[in-house]
Amino acid sequence: MLMPRKLKHRKISRGKMRGTATRGAEIAFGHFALKALSRGWVTAREIEAARRALTRYIKRGGAVWIRIFPDKPVTQTPPEVGMGGGKGPMDHFVAVVRPGRIIFEIDGVPRDIAKEAMRLASHKLRVETKFIEKE
Repeated sequence: MLMPRKLKHRKISRGKMRGTATRGAEIAFGHFALKALSRGWVTAREIEAARRALTRYIKRGGAVWIRIFPDKPVTQTPPEVGMGGGKGPMDHFVAVVRPGRIIFEIDGVPRDIAKEAMRLASHKLRVETKFIEKE
């Protein structure tokens, strides 16, 4: 799974997800891409599951680029712990995804295979997505 090697701060605030993506909103590497239409946190497990579904369908042909990275730590308090115990221990990492962000890119496969692979990958993610291609 994807995770940062080290962190400047172990626990960080949740933050806001306002606006649309300005960086990472254009196709840069491949010919086909999966673009986010809604906002949310995508966990490292979801990214890995989507990547596996994608590469399995294209039978390891072509090239796949992951354009998001889970660098935000999320904490979780254990069950049945009362209020006022402080912030819980670090649980997992998420990537903040805003509308317009490119999540995956593919190249070296036909359009119909790329579209079906992206559809399978999109079912693993919690954000709404659409399939786009380079003009």
